[in-house]
Amino acid sequence: MDLDHLLKETKERMQKALEHLHGELVGVRTGRANPSLLEEIKVEAYGTKMNLRDLASINAPEPRLLVVQIWDQNNLSLIEKAIRDANIGLNPVAEGNLIRVAIPPLNEERRKEMIKLVNERTESARVAVRQIRREAIEEIDKLEKSKKISEDDRFRKDEEIQKITEGFSGEIENIAKGKEKEILQV
Repeated sequence: MDLDHLLKETKERMQKALEHLHGELVGVRTGRANPSLLEEIKVEAYGTKMNLRDLASINAPEPRLLVVQIWDQNNLSLIEKAIRDANIGLNPVAEGNLIRVAIPPLNEERRKEMIKLVNERTESARVAVRQIRREAIEEIDKLEKSKKISEDDRFRKDEEIQKITEGFSGEIENIAKGKEKEILQV
């Protein structure tokens, strides 16, 4: 494996870890209505588990209200049950082929729980990025031991990987701080 390919692969893997974190945090409830809060909820429909966004359109007509427009009336009770069972503290109300989901304001205890959840998911992303860095550095060390690169090249590439890691770690921190700020807004 050449060094440029190794660096490119390392960046791609770290980017995937960052995207995974972003996807995980989208579903963390804040005090505002956001369609992404419901999009990933799994619904047992048509003999399989599907994302809610594949069965209905989700809109936020008001800051504290989500409206789920169901495409197939037969799925109404399944979707309503899935939202209730998602354990995000929401109570859906069916009206015709719509489900209205009022977003109650977060109390202090719930805010702390959400921040704790954000911190747990952020730490998982940090660990993933550090693991990717360690694997890349191990690969560079192998190349040096097999005399495919010089010691100077190894040091340079180690530094490059460290800079890449610091960049992604900074992005992870920014995402986490942004989500915490969103949760704490009243």
